[in-house]
Amino acid sequence: MRLWAETTAGTFAVDLETDEVEQVDVELDRAAALELNLPRVVASAAVGATVVALVDAKPPLLVSRDAGATWTAAGRGLPPGFAVAIAEADPDTIAYAGRNRLYVSRNGGVFWSALPFELPEIVAVELD
Repeated sequence: MRLWAETTAGTFAVDLETDEVEQVDVELDRAAALELNLPRVVASAAVGATVVALVDAKPPLLVSRDAGATWTAAGRGLPPGFAVAIAEADPDTIAYAGRNRLYVSRNGGVFWSALPFELPEIVAVELD
């Protein structure tokens, strides 16, 4: 699985199996923002009935498994965020971008791992 991170210095591709990073010459296709009836939404992503909202609060994430009918707080301990993405093939895999660091959850936002490198300021992420 690959994680794409658009930064102020270009786009980087990360192989999530090996943590290898390479700068690539592409721009991410930023989808239209979701209309969520939640205060302080910074970013959001949805795949099927799974919706993740990045909010300006602690913890910084709200996760819904039923298309927004109910929400669960997630991401305790994560720094303030700038972008979030959900893997289309596996909605339990979520990427979260702090200012310069990427975090990945493979269990729907319960546990998070920081990737072992820093990037220039991150503005968008995508998983495929």
